Amino acid sequence: MKEASLGLSAATENIASGLGGKVVKKKKGQAIDVVLGAQWGDEGKGKLVDMLSQEYDVCARVAGGSNAGHTIVVNDIKYKFHLLPSGILNPEAIGIVGNGVVIHLPSFLTELDGLTKNGINHNGRVFISDRAHIVFDFHQAVDGALETRLGRHKIGTTKKGIGPAYASKISRNGVRVGDLRNWEYFEQRFRALAEHHLRSYEGLEIDIEKELAYYKSIAPKILAMTCDTIQLTNQKYKEGKKILVEGANAAMLDIDFGTYPYVTSSNPSIGSVLTGLGVSPKKLGGIYGTVKAYCTRVGEGPFPTELNVLVGEGEHLATVGHEFGTTTGRPRRCGWLDLPQLKYSITINGYTSINLTKLDVLTGLKTIPLGVGYKLNGEYLDTMPACLRELKDVEVEYETMQGWDEDISKCRRFEDLPKNCKTYVLRIEEILGVPIRWIGVGANREDMLDRGEQFEQE
Repeated sequence: MKEASLGLSAATENIASGLGGKVVKKKKGQAIDVVLGAQWGDEGKGKLVDMLSQEYDVCARVAGGSNAGHTIVVNDIKYKFHLLPSGILNPEAIGIVGNGVVIHLPSFLTELDGLTKNGINHNGRVFISDRAHIVFDFHQAVDGALETRLGRHKIGTTKKGIGPAYASKISRNGVRVGDLRNWEYFEQRFRALAEHHLRSYEGLEIDIEKELAYYKSIAPKILAMTCDTIQLTNQKYKEGKKILVEGANAAMLDIDFGTYPYVTSSNPSIGSVLTGLGVSPKKLGGIYGTVKAYCTRVGEGPFPTELNVLVGEGEHLATVGHEFGTTTGRPRRCGWLDLPQLKYSITINGYTSINLTKLDVLTGLKTIPLGVGYKLNGEYLDTMPACLRELKDVEVEYETMQGWDEDISKCRRFEDLPKNCKTYVLRIEEILGVPIRWIGVGANREDMLDRGEQFEQE
């Protein structure tokens, strides 16, 4: 395989030379790195992004909308990000909201105002894709109404209008941020979309003139930040700038690969980096899967290792882990770490290393069951079943690991962790076959240990 690869590279170089062209090779270290959620979301991606982003020139969001949430604490100030890349806290970095994001502009402006009030200067550092679709208030109203209509069969959405906005996009009647450049065109498309929704949803109210007046008033401010982010991103890459993509949501909420229909309406997996930012897969570098040391989930859907959060170990995870959603405020469902689920996530995303978070939450547990296999009707499964009835019925096989009582929040080297704690981490690493590079050992920004670049796969 190596010889074939080298031959193709040489052939390409010869062709370029013969045509008078030039092959631009990727410089060592030049790549687009990605932080993704490997479970059902809320894994703690923001903390790693916050740490890494200090070394990057460009930070980008590529999928989802204000249904996602990162919380970053800097100098005792809590920042909650829903649309902006949290790397914008690095004063030297620019933030890009890619074409794959659906953006509720009032929420976006509120988020910017929050940064300004806290002394963060974002002027000239935030860029919105002119191809990003807009989430309107009526999308949010429809989202809530649909959830109510579903009753006990509800999906468990955040009611932020994400699904209806993506539905408009796929139905080809959506409105994009760049449409604001031509007011007549924007108004035409907005009226058509609003009237379509009024016809489709009985009882829905939209003050079309009021909405248009609002968007006309904010258009200059929005357009000052709007550009062709595909061109911008690829130009920054060409200049050798370091680029970090902040994944939103997580693999098991992916519209294609997640526990459908209890998923989000976008692709939070690795594919979204290509389609939501407009870059080639050849430009990807590190793919960092963020894994909570146990499992949580917000909303409905199967959850094989779930515990009762009102009693015993489930209550411990929920209480010590402060498991409430950043976006919804809803209590999260909690359970043991599910390695079959993570193997599936690894297959899809090809993580080069893992960021293991909230290991400290397990402190104080006498034993820690680790989900290592699925059985259905007495037979072992090779992967997560697509059919939710089957996933709901799987029997999880556990390995019981010994717990620890020592405070690990001050540990900054792997060697400093208690023996049982290290054994837990190494067993996860062994079964998954992917190195664990970062380990979260406490709630504070600095409570993380980094085992070094040697704990990354090529």
